[in-house]
Parts: sequence; structure tokens; C-alpha cells
Amino acid sequence: MQIRVINPNTTASMTEKIGEAAQQIAAPGTRVVATNPRSGPASIESHFDEAISAVGVLEEVRAGELEQADAYIIACFGDPGLLAARELTRAPVIGIAEAAFHMATLISTRFSIVTTLGRTGIIAEHLLQSYGFAHHCRRVRAAEIPVLDLEDGGNAALDRIIEECLRAKAEDNIGAIVLGCGGMADLREQISREVGLPIVEGVTAAMKLAESLVSLGLGTSKHGDLAFPRPKAFSGQFEYLSGPGR
Repeated sequence: MQIRVINPNTTASMTEKIGEAAQQIAAPGTRVVATNPRSGPASIESHFDEAISAVGVLEEVRAGELEQADAYIIACFGDPGLLAARELTRAPVIGIAEAAFHMATLISTRFSIVTTLGRTGIIAEHLLQSYGFAHHCRRVRAAEIPVLDLEDGGNAALDRIIEECLRAKAEDNIGAIVLGCGGMADLREQISREVGLPIVEGVTAAMKLAESLVSLGLGTSKHGDLAFPRPKAFSGQFEYLSGPGR
């Protein structure tokens, strides 16, 4: 089984970290291919960043189709381009936010999210509403750290995340915490030890869901809105998408 894990930003060190976290949790025989777009933002911290990065996500799915990937993971907590990516393939496509929300509700009746910046927390709130999990989430908390601070190798960012998780445990009356950034993929076990609550991290959650769907023979439905896009003419820089075979 080959699972293509797509980091929608262009920071290679984060892609490597995400890939390692996914491979460590993978079942024997599962091969993780971690990749990121060649063009796009270095980190994703706004609606604008998400919109730009979605094109890169779709290009990575197209590349994965040529390699016959069995499933895809979009490793950004905004799940950029998720539904469009599902249109391009019969394979399962899992967004890490949606995966984390599902997993958290299986082990607790209430959870909080700890993410990087307050503005991305608002994006997470939109997703909770869209996916139908808003009534399960008590609070979305921000450690107020830029995403790329998770790549600097120091402990300052980790310490702030742990502090916010401890506040969530003390104040939110919850049973679990969801980490709200793909760049936290390697921090789950350490945070869980420090906080003493189940910590759900989206990359690893998505890996197990993707493996399960592939094992069950379940792929993206091509009946209805997730059918392959209809052939049509594109212009300008997207002219290469014209006609069939997208």
C-alpha cells in the first residue's frame, strides 16, 4: 500500500518531519511518500495561503495518480483543496483536520483544539461547523506562534503549545486535545506525556484512517459531486488542464 502524504506548503524540512511521523505509525507493508508542491507559500496561515496552496495540492494528487497511489493525505489543518482533490481520484483523500475531529470524538465527548495562531483558529472553527463537529469542540486555543517556529529546533514553541494544552485541560472540561497544525506531527507523544490527556494529531490520525479505507476497499465515490471534473477549456497558465485527462 502506498500513501502519498502531501504537505501543502513548500518547507521541505516540515515535509520530511511529517513523512517520518506518518511512516512511524504506518502498518507493515505501507509505504509513505511525503511530498510538497514546488510552488506556493512557505507556511499556511491565512485563507489566502490556503487558496494558493490548493493548486499545489491538486498537482501533487495528479502526480500521485501517475504513481498509482492508494490513498492521499492533505497534511495541513485547513484541509486546503480537499474536495477538489477528491474529484481527481478514486483513491481515498483524507484531510488531517477532518481525520483528527473524527478520532477525537471516538475517545471523548468533548475536545479542544490547540493551534498556532488565533487567525488559523478561526479557520478551524469554520471547519468544525462545515464538518459537523462544532458541538463536540469546547474551545479553539492558539499558542500564538508562527507555523515556521515549529521548525527552528528550539523548545520555545513546544513549551507554549504544552502550556496552552495544560490550560485547556484545566479550564475546558474536555477529554482530549486536538493539535491544530501539520507541523506538530512529531510532538504528539511528548505533549501527551506532559499533559496527561489523549492527544490527537491529524497526520497520524489520517494515516490510520487512510489505511483502513484502503484495506476495506473503499474509495472516493464517483457518483454525484465528487465525480471526475468535466472536460473543458482552460486558458492562461492553466491551459494544460484543457480537455480530458485532468
